[in-house]
Amino acid sequence: MKVAVLALDGVFDSGISAVLDVLHTADVLRGRVAGAPPPAFDIRTVGVRRRVRTGLGHRIDTEPAAAAEDADLLVVPALMERRPDALVEAVASAAHRPARRVLAEARERGTPLATSCTGTFLLAEAGVLDGQRATTSWWLAPFFRDRYRRVTLDETRMVVSSGGVTTAGAAFGHLDLALSIVGARSPALADLVRHYLVVDDRASQAAYAIPSALARHDPLVAAFEQWARTRLAEPAPIADAARELGVSERTLQRAVARTLGRTPVGLVQDLRVEQAEHLLRTTDLPLAAVARRVGYESPGPLRALLRRRRGTTPGSGNGRTDQA
Repeated sequence: MKVAVLALDGVFDSGISAVLDVLHTADVLRGRVAGAPPPAFDIRTVGVRRRVRTGLGHRIDTEPAAAAEDADLLVVPALMERRPDALVEAVASAAHRPARRVLAEARERGTPLATSCTGTFLLAEAGVLDGQRATTSWWLAPFFRDRYRRVTLDETRMVVSSGGVTTAGAAFGHLDLALSIVGARSPALADLVRHYLVVDDRASQAAYAIPSALARHDPLVAAFEQWARTRLAEPAPIADAARELGVSERTLQRAVARTLGRTPVGLVQDLRVEQAEHLLRTTDLPLAAVARRVGYESPGPLRALLRRRRGTTPGSGNGRTDQA
């Protein structure tokens, strides 16, 4: 399998390293897979310039981008830019026009593409994600959703594959991205690499998202988040919230959907999960008492919500047992 890794000026150092480390490790370990070994990986680092500087100033020598024309997969590691406005400006700039052209031409040839974190912005700016599903770093989701209306964003998942494009979540989602590439060829090899590199299986970004950080993107959503946060222990009808915030219920629903990609009820549930997990970690309260503090009469609904949202049950990873 010929994999071209596109290195650009300002590339996220650990992002490109993670991709290359996982792929090269898979190539070394493939002979240890039971039965016939998976095909070898031919991994090349290409660029629109022969020499690029990473975000931390390290030098990477690259092959010409033309070397990717016969690749089976083109991987684009993220750019090291943590400021949303500056990120949008960068991916739309003349400096990255050659990279956008490389991506568009690869898409026209039918070459599968893969990226993670801020790299999703570059693919979207190049137009190769139009009509597709994708993910990006959870905290960049509102900015992505605002700019790229033709892309269906799912920031709750760690890896999303759609129409020949694979995207992954936040910065260290590069590990998940690279393992998904290996797993597409050989699930057994991906498991072997995961064990050798001690990488946990992370299906979702939901456990890491901070609702208040996302809500700040829109003043109305931020106000609703604060309104709901002070009422977690009691019923919080959305109609009451809209009335107190001076907007229609429909306006509130649209604002939350536009910013967070979910309903107001979904945001309230996120806040309840966040508070419940905090109480389970920091107090000795039984689950039934925690449930009451976040608006549930019995622990059953909270237990189900925790399992669905986080992929865990109360007590996992925090030393607690279910005391309900």
